[in-house]
Amino acid sequence: MSTTMVAPHSKRPIADDKVFAANKKAQEAAKKVGAEQVINSTLGALMEDDGSLSVMQSVMKTFKDLPDAEIAAYAPIAGLPDFQQAAEKAVFDEYRPTGHVRAVATPGGSGGIRHAVWNYMEAGDTMLTADWYWAPYKTITEEHGRKLETFQLFDENKAFNLPSFKEKVEELLGKQERLLIMMNTPAHNPTGYSLTEEEWKEVLDYLKEKQAKDQKKIILYLDIAYIDFAGDMKTSRGFMKQFENLPENILVLVGYSMSKAFTFYGLRCGALLCLSSSEEIANEFMAAATFSSRACWSNGTRGAQKLLANVYSDESLLKKVNEERDSFKKLLETRAHAFVEEAETIGLEIFPYRAGFFITIPCENPDKVADELAKNHLFLLPLGRGLRFAPCAVSEAKCRKSARFIKEAIDKVNG
Repeated sequence: MSTTMVAPHSKRPIADDKVFAANKKAQEAAKKVGAEQVINSTLGALMEDDGSLSVMQSVMKTFKDLPDAEIAAYAPIAGLPDFQQAAEKAVFDEYRPTGHVRAVATPGGSGGIRHAVWNYMEAGDTMLTADWYWAPYKTITEEHGRKLETFQLFDENKAFNLPSFKEKVEELLGKQERLLIMMNTPAHNPTGYSLTEEEWKEVLDYLKEKQAKDQKKIILYLDIAYIDFAGDMKTSRGFMKQFENLPENILVLVGYSMSKAFTFYGLRCGALLCLSSSEEIANEFMAAATFSSRACWSNGTRGAQKLLANVYSDESLLKKVNEERDSFKKLLETRAHAFVEEAETIGLEIFPYRAGFFITIPCENPDKVADELAKNHLFLLPLGRGLRFAPCAVSEAKCRKSARFIKEAIDKVNG
């Protein structure tokens, strides 16, 4: 009889993270056959054509120029005040909705999701998200004794499936007094889909009607990790104006990450913002989130917070950062366009891609297809019902080549 020491709720299978396991295989292949022969489309990080990490030099220089004390010292639990102000600017730009906004520093986007799951769900409650979703959503809910259920993201025309969304909201609010809804948009991970302003209007009209009828509590979480690679400011943020003047029982939470926006993945800094028509509810958020931060990680990375604050307090620096990001954005758009164009040419089915780091190819037997692709030294992430390809990490030429490899592998495996 084997001995176990962990508490029953923390007994987990011993397994590698699928993303990092796939990346490890790609790196091992590169050592054997050479990096040029390998297509590594596993990680959600922007890479140069030669496979090295894309780094925004204006951001790196600003960080390295910080005084030692601004890097080494503690930050306040909720974050530096100028960081909180900068996070609000970074999230909303000129499209800030009318309402009471508060911001708390978090270690990347994951920290904000953790706080929402813990503070806005009862033990045993269920969070709702789309059926194509970032896997850690489930990990975080399970870690905190909560559950995850999904609605169908796309209808038969590959448009946002509002009827499925409504059906699941009705079902869960029939069982719970509050519902946390996780919406990963714009530039959804893993499909690259973004809700249109009209689709957002339909979602919000329904939620307002539902809240007025049942007086339940609805927490709408926007995971905007990829927002700065989702088109221009109006395209990526214009929909946020629709969130003003919502009823008190509809709270909007926004998870912001510096990882993607500043190509600074290892710095682990982000913010969780709330938007409410009620000052009391906004202050309640601040108290709960700050308490949770103290309980989990005490405080965040001061240097990262000061970096964001300095960028948004210096117009010339902000302009330089935005221009450098725009060049990266064009690189990503060119790569994604190449893959999408080639997929259309050869008849490879993909979900509607509008922006972001990822494209999803629905297929049967994704693990077997991924194994087949590995024979051609193409590595990507097999999902439950498809494959996630990351043009952010692959050159334009390799993106075109990848579409053909994927079509051939799917045809071979699924006949």
